[in-house]
Amino acid sequence: MASSEAPSTDIGSFGTYLKSCDRILALLGAGLSAASGLPTFRGAGGLWRSHEATSLATPEAFQRDPALVWQFYSYRRHMAVQAQPNRAHYALAELAKRKENFLTLSQNVDGLSSRAGHPASKLHLLHGSLFDVRCTSFYCNYTEENNFTDPIVPALAIPTEGPQAEPASEDKTGAEATKSLYATLDSVNGSRRRELDISNENVPIAQLDINDLPHCPKCKQGLLRPGVVWFGEALPSHTLATIDRFVAESEKIDLILVIGTSAKVYPAAGYIDVATAKGARVAVVNMDQTDAASCGLEKDDWFFQGDAGVIVPKILESVIGAL
Repeated sequence: MASSEAPSTDIGSFGTYLKSCDRILALLGAGLSAASGLPTFRGAGGLWRSHEATSLATPEAFQRDPALVWQFYSYRRHMAVQAQPNRAHYALAELAKRKENFLTLSQNVDGLSSRAGHPASKLHLLHGSLFDVRCTSFYCNYTEENNFTDPIVPALAIPTEGPQAEPASEDKTGAEATKSLYATLDSVNGSRRRELDISNENVPIAQLDINDLPHCPKCKQGLLRPGVVWFGEALPSHTLATIDRFVAESEKIDLILVIGTSAKVYPAAGYIDVATAKGARVAVVNMDQTDAASCGLEKDDWFFQGDAGVIVPKILESVIGAL
């Protein structure tokens, strides 16, 4: 039960404690990448076009309208490819390099932590990745990691003002789409045409046929789907097993960092309880003051309100130095 006394906001006391810590967990959420310009798709900003973003993140939605779901995820892939890791991503990557027993659990699917150089052995993606794909056919086991082709197939190219890309209709890999897209982006004066914001419901999007969508290169029949964990699906078993081993290896966890997440969605949020049961103090970085309560903070914990891209490098500076 949370204490009636407010958690600390003192960076100095946190920095001193951080230096003494051995075993550290970090739980990361969408607020971490908001500083890179990516929408969080939660709260008041949770709509994509006229759809609740969560309503598109289900197996049922994909079965009902795979074209719409792929348009949503292709948009997210495109936004993530254009975004750059922010200073918080780099700070956490540096902490992972300096603290041997530091394990990061990310709920983000945007790939920015990996691109910031976060060691793969210390970064575990609870909800998968936008850039992984797998075949939906029951009889096919095809998967692919780190597919950054944008668009993944021609029909999913983000529309622009003026003439549109017209790649070969038989191209299902995205390679020809990329060439055609950038050719059409060149205007008369050599500058690229402005992309239309298809997250706005007033911007028309194409009505796609199922044959326009990404298909499996192995079985040639099944649709590919984004390699993310949708609502109603289990978290990756190998990821959960790795976390369980980390927790079981020692009687003590010194610290859990909770960055950019409301910590209200289980099972991810349950790791705060797991860590505190082993003695961990909690440090929360979030824009929303109400998230301090959802994390059950005590007087010996910390809450830092504000932009993760600004705050995280500051609070980690005692170990990683100035970025």
